[in-house]
Amino acid sequence: MRAKRKRRLLIAGLLAVGISTAVGLTLLALQQNINLFFSPSQIVAGQAPAQAHFRIGGMVVAGSVKRNQTDLKVMFDLTDTAATVAVSYAGILPDLFREGQGIVALGAMRDGVFVASQVLAKHDETYMPPPVSDALKAASKKPYPAAANPVAKATAATKTTDNPQAQSQSQATAN
Repeated sequence: MRAKRKRRLLIAGLLAVGISTAVGLTLLALQQNINLFFSPSQIVAGQAPAQAHFRIGGMVVAGSVKRNQTDLKVMFDLTDTAATVAVSYAGILPDLFREGQGIVALGAMRDGVFVASQVLAKHDETYMPPPVSDALKAASKKPYPAAANPVAKATAATKTTDNPQAQSQSQATAN
């Protein structure tokens, strides 16, 4: 009986070591591949990890885009209306990238500049990535001021005197 018991105990021990090793390696791989999201305010406050990859999101500051004439390097500022972070990117920007646009970038902080390896722009006029929208709301600003929102401009334009039907409908709903 003792030999049989020792063999079972040895198999159970080896099985436990194998499972523990597999779980440990899986957690290590997941930890290295995780991309956390930080707003410019959190980065300025020092809450972002140094030299680690993470995502940053916000609005591109108007007048801040500077393109290098000799290569594809672009420098711009990203804001959540409370704080601003300088971003550097070497590559082709998405077609929808422009000043005043909401974007999300993946990269790391180096010497006070966020060096992006990937830049993602929103895909239409009304969409805002949830982390970016939440960061802008946390900075106690609306994500789209009425002057910058093309949808709000179009809606306001239909309510002018040029459109009598829309004007009569808005008066009817007001009463």
